[in-house]
Amino acid sequence: MEPSPDQWAFFDKIYCISVDTRTDRRAEAKKQFTDVGLLPRVEFVLVKKHPDNQEKGIFQSHIHCLHKGVEAGARHILLFEDDILFQGFNGQRLQAATTFLHTLPAWNGFFLGALTTRITKTTEQSVVKIRYRCLAHAYALNRPFAQRIIQEKWSGIPFDDLLRRHDKDFFALSPMLAFQSHASTDNQTIRIDRMRRFFGGLPFIQKMNEQFQRHKALIVGLHLLLFAALALFIIKGYI
Repeated sequence: MEPSPDQWAFFDKIYCISVDTRTDRRAEAKKQFTDVGLLPRVEFVLVKKHPDNQEKGIFQSHIHCLHKGVEAGARHILLFEDDILFQGFNGQRLQAATTFLHTLPAWNGFFLGALTTRITKTTEQSVVKIRYRCLAHAYALNRPFAQRIIQEKWSGIPFDDLLRRHDKDFFALSPMLAFQSHASTDNQTIRIDRMRRFFGGLPFIQKMNEQFQRHKALIVGLHLLLFAALALFIIKGYI
């Protein structure tokens, strides 16, 4: 299936946050959105870089976009950051996922990309329920949940930490398709961002995290067997 705006029809409002001076990142983001048939639907929201506290600036930008979506009457609000990178896009899988969300009695967040601490299968192969950990570069909120989030005021808590504190009924596309690119960042003063880039960049880390959470029981089981075998060899005096 070729990329089409119709595949994104579930989302009533779609925003991309971009610092006003980062024309380079907006140009690349437009290419990414074009590749997945999304560009006609995206509204770029230009923001000023916060002069003192970048985490506060990010928080305020996300809250601002959610306000816009709620005020516009949107039922499902999709947000991106302008370092978005799509890999493995599949329109049929996306449509199956949004059809499934439509049947749920309740959902709060739907992530196209994130780091998680738990992944649980659902009855729809293209959707998993997650325990959210961090990253807010590609996610959607349901209107009632967005209305709750926009009531929050800056209190020193980064935006993805705020989401994690409200983690309930969060789902994700499976496998995820949205990553943060290796584009130069405005957040170099945030140590965790520099560390992530040192360990292969967020696309690699996100993929490894997803694979680990998906196969956690098998991986942990194999390690326990290995340790048990090693202990047995030590007890028997083979080592």
